[in-house]
Amino acid sequence: MDLSIIIVNYNTKQLTLDCIASVYASSITYSYEIILVDNHSSDATVEAVEQQFPNVKIIRNFTNTGFAKANNQGMQIASGRYILLLNSDTIVQPDTFQTMLRYMDEHPETGASGCKVILPDGSLDKACKRGFPTPSASFYYAFGISKLFPKNPRFNQYQLGHLDPDESYPVDCLVGAFMLVRSEVIQEIGGLDETFFMYGEDIDWCYRIKQAGWGIYYYPYTYIVHYKGGSAKRRPRKIIYEFHRAMWIFHRKHYHKQYNFFTNAAIYMGIGLKLTLSLIKNMLPAKRAATRSNTNQATEFSSEVKS
Repeated sequence: MDLSIIIVNYNTKQLTLDCIASVYASSITYSYEIILVDNHSSDATVEAVEQQFPNVKIIRNFTNTGFAKANNQGMQIASGRYILLLNSDTIVQPDTFQTMLRYMDEHPETGASGCKVILPDGSLDKACKRGFPTPSASFYYAFGISKLFPKNPRFNQYQLGHLDPDESYPVDCLVGAFMLVRSEVIQEIGGLDETFFMYGEDIDWCYRIKQAGWGIYYYPYTYIVHYKGGSAKRRPRKIIYEFHRAMWIFHRKHYHKQYNFFTNAAIYMGIGLKLTLSLIKNMLPAKRAATRSNTNQATEFSSEVKS
């Protein structure tokens, strides 16, 4: 088997069906399998997939285990030379797999690669090519300095906004919505860190891949569409908490020992303050209205697709 495609689903039935349909519509000469890991959905996703796509391998969980653990479950039964993490709220293009697998076959030094990821409005999902969130990179990003100096590499260490999104180059981080990884890399470094629930595990994985000496490459000559936040909008407070918890986990795991007490204290306090402000903002009436609107938009996207 050349490619194992792992899709984690949590109550994104129509998005998941559309995602799988786009996979089967691919023009690909490589052999592949689709593994769906369902995190105890209540919207009959599993039944719909079984009916419409009987060849999909399905793992049913009886709790919401989170993104990292669910993907690891899929990896345990995967047989492909390459493992692809693919979000349920994405649509691949007919040439996506062929283009990316050909690139990986031609560049054996590359441990992981990602294509261009665009949002429904046509703009770039900036998470598809990133630097590591070092304290300085995070500071420039969090306080908007990177936006003030969009072409300055020093201030754009995280989102790499100074680099042309239509050109290919090595990067630190890809996004878990589409991450193509060699199976031997996974055998060497292990799967995703299950300490992370649904944010940060992709950055942590990339960090470990690079530590092991493998290259990570952004290859924008094909793309996917990312209908971002398909399942996240259902539990906004939980999502906000997990997003900020991931920041704490990543810094604690990879950077804590590199900095002194005062720097670490400032970073943890900053994460706590940002979490508090985000929760307060989420509680405001306007925010609740926006959340309801976004949820409706996600439903509309699921009927339009058609990532």
